[in-house]
Amino acid sequence: MLFTGRSRPSGKPAVEAGDPGRHRTEAAPVEENVPDHELESYLAALSPEGDPETSGAGRRFGGSQVYQLRLSLMANEQLREIAAYNQTSPLALAQEWVMQRLEWEAQQLPRR
Repeated sequence: MLFTGRSRPSGKPAVEAGDPGRHRTEAAPVEENVPDHELESYLAALSPEGDPETSGAGRRFGGSQVYQLRLSLMANEQLREIAAYNQTSPLALAQEWVMQRLEWEAQQLPRR
């Protein structure tokens, strides 16, 4: 009978000196800069040709342009309150306001 530190004895034989047991062996080192052609092919199939999308400020995103808008704390809180009152998000409300203002500005331009 072997003592295993448990209240019940174990019928398993003791681990031999050269046997690593259940310990993990070191995995072979993976070469870091090996291109993954399958992944590259998959990602290329998902991305539109000639029109890469990005979310960087001022960069193209599909057919749109992305801008960052920095507001004071007071203006941000006011935007949140008005958006909540209108049951929409601050982002959607800001986008709607910008689009309305652009339309208004376009109507104010003198006709040529």
